[in-house]
Amino acid sequence: MPERSRASSAHISPSAHYTGYVWYRHHLAEPAFVTAFGRFVHKLLWPVTWGARAGFGLDIEAFLLQRHLQIDAQLTEAIEQQGVRQVVEIACGLSPRGRRFCCRYPQLRYLEADLPAMAARKRLLLHGEGWLDGRHQVRAVDILAERGNQRLSALFADLDRTQPVVVITEGLVNYFPLTLIEGFWSRLASELGEFPAATYLTELYPDLREHPRYRQLRWGVELIGRLTRGSYPLHYRNHDEIIAGFQRCGFAVVQVLDPSADAVSLGLPPARLPGLVRVIQART
Repeated sequence: MPERSRASSAHISPSAHYTGYVWYRHHLAEPAFVTAFGRFVHKLLWPVTWGARAGFGLDIEAFLLQRHLQIDAQLTEAIEQQGVRQVVEIACGLSPRGRRFCCRYPQLRYLEADLPAMAARKRLLLHGEGWLDGRHQVRAVDILAERGNQRLSALFADLDRTQPVVVITEGLVNYFPLTLIEGFWSRLASELGEFPAATYLTELYPDLREHPRYRQLRWGVELIGRLTRGSYPLHYRNHDEIIAGFQRCGFAVVQVLDPSADAVSLGLPPARLPGLVRVIQART
């Protein structure tokens, strides 16, 4: 078990502070979601992000917004057109999505989950602002756990198995080797098979070697690895490989979305380059 024994989700947390500040900067989150560390990291990386944008047309914050708003759009559709009333956001970090959607849809039950330390921080944040109640909760989970009270089955135990559900992960997939993340997807698909209808929304960065900025992307990937004390592998070469991978894990219907193609409809400026991130909508 050498790969699994070394695997840990803990290195993701630093990036959660950075993205938390990005959501606030772009009016997607209240000030309570901002941390001093997130503000510091954003300021520290500003010369790098400015250089990538000015020199190569790679706008890191635009990529983050594309994926975030595309997932929002798919979730909105699930709630308004498919009658979804329960949502689970795993690796929630400092995402403001649960807060925004609970305000927008009073009928929604929203369960956020993350590793114990981050879950405790998020719970304290939401509780301190008076935003937690019976329908908006935070739990601890470890996506690599196959036993114990932090495993996936424990997280899903209190959900209504007679109603459809949406599960979201954002900013998670590319922090793990493909074999580990596919193991998580397989366990997730098994859990979602217990519901009459279930949708999984996530994003990933494929290994798009034909992209005109692939070399710069690799530099960025290495930088992310250093900053988060881990690695950042790119998964799959193209849409067909993505679909086949999710189907191997137990998802019956898989749709691959390129948020850069929908930038204008998402309220963003038109993309200057082909997109680097993909949003996956997978159904059991």
